[in-house]
Amino acid sequence: MSADTDRPAEGLNYRVLLGSLSGSVIEWFDFLVYGTVAALVFNKLYFPSDNEFVSTMLAFVSFSLTFFFRPLGGILFSHIGDRIGRKKTLFVTLTLMGGGTVAIGLLPDYAAIGIAAPILLICFRILQGLGIGGEWGGALLLAYEYAPKHRRGLYGAVPQMGISLGMLLAAGVVALLTRLPDGQFLTWGWRVPFIASIVLVFVGLWIRNGLDETPEFRRVRETGARLKLPIKEVVTKHWGAVLVSIGAKAAETGPFYIFGTYVVAYATDILGARDNTVLLAVAAAALVATIWMPVFGSISDRVSRALLYRWSAAATIALVIPYYLILNTGETWALFVATILGFGFLWGSVNAILGTLIAENFAPEVRYTGASLGYQLGAAVFGGTAPLIGAWLLEISGGQWWPIAVYVAVCAGISIIASCFIRRVAHVEDGGERDAPEVPSEAAAAAA
Repeated sequence: MSADTDRPAEGLNYRVLLGSLSGSVIEWFDFLVYGTVAALVFNKLYFPSDNEFVSTMLAFVSFSLTFFFRPLGGILFSHIGDRIGRKKTLFVTLTLMGGGTVAIGLLPDYAAIGIAAPILLICFRILQGLGIGGEWGGALLLAYEYAPKHRRGLYGAVPQMGISLGMLLAAGVVALLTRLPDGQFLTWGWRVPFIASIVLVFVGLWIRNGLDETPEFRRVRETGARLKLPIKEVVTKHWGAVLVSIGAKAAETGPFYIFGTYVVAYATDILGARDNTVLLAVAAAALVATIWMPVFGSISDRVSRALLYRWSAAATIALVIPYYLILNTGETWALFVATILGFGFLWGSVNAILGTLIAENFAPEVRYTGASLGYQLGAAVFGGTAPLIGAWLLEISGGQWWPIAVYVAVCAGISIIASCFIRRVAHVEDGGERDAPEVPSEAAAAAA
């Protein structure tokens, strides 16, 4: 990078945005391929039992387990990111995630190696969890800290697009593979996206190799503001911002796994939909979300982000019942409409501004650590348990959908409360660390 990138240009920096987006797409493709295949394959190949419900629950446990390692990965790699730099950290996280994914694709099943199969599967899932725990914060800050002052919402939405693009890619690939002749998808077809992801990893590493450190991290380094132990600073002085970030995460991560992942099991097992039809509906919703997020992120540059976030979470509460009423008609068109509504627009709106909202809570010298800790703890609390809670609520209610709708509404309600306590820390180029109230003021935004 040349010296003229010390201060972000007003035009879009496509190189930075692509570098931020590429890793996010790859990380979430790897991660979400597992989430999709878990509901279709792993319950049979790695967690076989005489009880289909038990096998499905064990498969979802293996999916959920990694969420509790994501905070650990966030702490570990964010320390490196705040001490050494964002760029080097992103290389490590991408390699770790890709390695775990390829290993899963090559892993023999329970019939071949017995109990070692699920144990090794869980170990590789932990590697994925550690990698994505550190990846999100780095990808977000790469875009956010290069962003011009009045385009931080737009820039912050770009790495968030990696989630839906990763899901679009994962759902599309798995949907194509499920069209293989009977038995072939279960035998070898599901392994293809796991092993082939190594190509995406190399592409992502190549793109990021040409990027320099973010302007804000370079200023922190040049002024000697780097902290010896950023996590200590965050826990002792910024714990309130971490709690707010955890709460803000609820409206994104709980509904994400209900609208985007658990819907696969719900639609196939309860509504009798074909696997590939559900996956195509998820892919269509992911495409809508990808297009919508930069638009909504740009809107947040002109409206109070905290207020906009509250409106988005409130819309999730208001529309979750219509979502299930449409979905439960069992028609193919209804499956597409409901999934696009829930995942494409409701989740897409919340996710578009979540990253920027969290990043603005922390000063540059602790931003990687603080943002990652709050985001990943929120993911563990609300996301890691979502598929399990969805399956459990459906089981104890005798197949009723309304308890799941209540769960989604509770997650959104928690975020509405949390968003009332958000504060904004100014960028280094804006004059150093200070509270910068939401427009027109923090009190006014909270009152709204």
